[in-house]
Amino acid sequence: MALTPADGWSADTGSRLLGGLTAFALTLLPVRGGGVAAGEASVFRLVNGLPDWLHPPAWLVMQLGSLGAVPITAAMAVLTDQPRLAARLAVSGGSTYVLAKGVKRLVRRGRPVELLADVHIRGRAASGHGYLSGHAAVATALAEAARRSLLRPAGRATLAAAPAVALARLYVGAHLPWDVAGGLALGWTVDAVVGAAMPGRRAVPGQILRRRGTGTCGRLD
Repeated sequence: MALTPADGWSADTGSRLLGGLTAFALTLLPVRGGGVAAGEASVFRLVNGLPDWLHPPAWLVMQLGSLGAVPITAAMAVLTDQPRLAARLAVSGGSTYVLAKGVKRLVRRGRPVELLADVHIRGRAASGHGYLSGHAAVATALAEAARRSLLRPAGRATLAAAPAVALARLYVGAHLPWDVAGGLALGWTVDAVVGAAMPGRRAVPGQILRRRGTGTCGRLD
């Protein structure tokens, strides 16, 4: 079974980069005025108003986008003999975290509790600026790095991580919809650049394949 190239500078990479930058710009435009449109507020209240018993699983999901998730996922890749993936996770996740902090300081949008009434805050209240969501950004970067480096179905399984983190951030009252959308766009864009600069090969190290016509097994490295 042949290994297939993952990323590198190509038309696909260009499309991903253009799409990410466009999405980022589209999420930035509505927040520049500082207010919250009725549609954004409605989406936020729909998720933020979900039952309180969802908080424990939501908290666990949010950890997929924390800074700590970067070294943990990279270490897991190293332990499963995937050094290229480990490097990509570290660079994509770390770079996204730093860039997200920079965007927050430039845009300076408030948190939901500063812009809307009757916001449900679950857990410790988030501090700092709202746009964009660093959790959503880091989760997207890590999920994309894994998805682009792993064979199906492992790669596809990572797709749920970023939107789950984004919804969890709305649920706990830390961000508004455009905040998490901006985070998703940033994480996607950063990993597109990192993937182009650090091309590898799709593989699931440790996967055992039975070779045709033999009684031996081979491993994808």
